[in-house]
Amino acid sequence: MTYVPPAPSVVDDIIAQVKFDANGLISALAQAPDGVVLMLAWMNADALRETLLTGRVCYWSRSRQKLWRKGETSGQQQKLIEARLDCDMDAVLMIVDQTGVACHTGRRSCFYHGVTPDGLRDTSQPEISAEELYGR
Repeated sequence: MTYVPPAPSVVDDIIAQVKFDANGLISALAQAPDGVVLMLAWMNADALRETLLTGRVCYWSRSRQKLWRKGETSGQQQKLIEARLDCDMDAVLMIVDQTGVACHTGRRSCFYHGVTPDGLRDTSQPEISAEELYGR
């Protein structure tokens, strides 16, 4: 599956319809083609525009207050296959081709804390160390 980006004017029209929150953000859920939810992050209009125009997923880093191109330091990039906005136009679901792992902990998915009757239980182990991912 190959993502075909819309024309810039079409992307601008799409972004004009998105309902960003008071901070100018929408939640962005990344999902693998097999249905595994990889991660949740945030996008502002610039990140959404870049993602839709280039097909390389870009987020807004709330901690760094800047655009964050997934994989720019770890190499674990996300390439967009398909994007969908929800019914309220305030969240985006992205089906992505994930290079390597999605989570900064070295796991495929960020959603690995399983809720059990006894509390939280990790449902997966890291596939790669943070040192290997980030050179630390």
